[in-house]
Amino acid sequence: MICSFGMAPSTLIAESTVLADELPVATIADVIPIDNIPPFGMCDSLANPEVVTATTAALGVLTPMPCVPVIVDPWIPIAPTVQADGIPVLVMGSICNCAWGGVVEIIEPGQFSVEVNA
Repeated sequence: MICSFGMAPSTLIAESTVLADELPVATIADVIPIDNIPPFGMCDSLANPEVVTATTAALGVLTPMPCVPVIVDPWIPIAPTVQADGIPVLVMGSICNCAWGGVVEIIEPGQFSVEVNA
C-alpha cells in the first residue's frame, strides 16, 4: 500500500479466515489503523496537526512527522462482487481515505490469480 502523504510504502495486515496461497484474503473489513493499516513512515500533510506544529516550529519549513493513519472511510472495493465470507475483497486499486487528506491505495495485491473450485 501507499498513502499520498506518506513517505514509505506499508503492508496491509489482512485478518480473513479465507486463505489464498496460504495467506489471509484482504477484505473491506481490514480498515483498522495500526491493526490492519500500519504507518507509512513519515507524513507530510499540512492537515495533520503534528506536521503543522513541527512546520510552525521550523518557521514555515515543511517538517514531516511520523505517520499515524486515521482512516475515516471504509475501503472502496474495485470488484465488490468478489467476496470472501460474504465480504468484498480488496484488489489492486482499492482505496480508503485518511483524516489528514491522504488516499491509501493497494498498489500490489500480493496475489495475482485465484483458482475457484466449483
